[in-house]
Amino acid sequence: MRISRATKWKVRAVLFVVCALLVLLLVLVHRNVTRVLKATAEANMRSITTVAVNDAIYYTLSDRVRYEELVNVERDNEGNILAITSNAFQINRIARDAAYMSQQNLQTMSEDGILIPLGAFTGVEAWAGFGPKVEMKIIPISNVACRFVSEFEDAGINQTKHSIYLEIVADISIIMPSGTSNFASLTEVLICESVLAGKVPDAYLRADLLGGGYSLAPPA
Repeated sequence: MRISRATKWKVRAVLFVVCALLVLLLVLVHRNVTRVLKATAEANMRSITTVAVNDAIYYTLSDRVRYEELVNVERDNEGNILAITSNAFQINRIARDAAYMSQQNLQTMSEDGILIPLGAFTGVEAWAGFGPKVEMKIIPISNVACRFVSEFEDAGINQTKHSIYLEIVADISIIMPSGTSNFASLTEVLICESVLAGKVPDAYLRADLLGGGYSLAPPA
């Protein structure tokens, strides 16, 4: 039986459309799977980062830091506040140690990869948390920065509460087979505080008294 040229063209057209639809379907599935895998991996790494940073802070501040170790308040003979200065050496030491320990903890805790539920590989967000967990290797690249910030708050008549916080910002890049995901994690911890009696000059209320910080980039 001889097939006409018109029939051949129709068959080719149908095959072309079917192939195009299959390619489009594969692209959509791959895009959805990549998106869900990135979101799941990021959630896992956020949890790891929180634990790593909190452990680093606990280790660095295992000995309670007193307010007087970070800040020196100078007064006149009548008790008025003349100057508030910071201990730059102590501030930089704590920031450096916290950044270093956070970096080390992140590297150690992510060496074994992360566990991804099998449902995440379907590309359907509703199924992302179901199924047995599969270990997926990742390459985390982190940049940890620590800095001290201070906050003044009215604590009553002629009294000011001075609170000192340590901020740790971890910029994380996750390299995995499905693509690269980037996010930042901020952890803020109250280090110490004190109630200052006497009027605090406006210049100190607005100034960044504890500008000391430390940034630790991944090794080259």
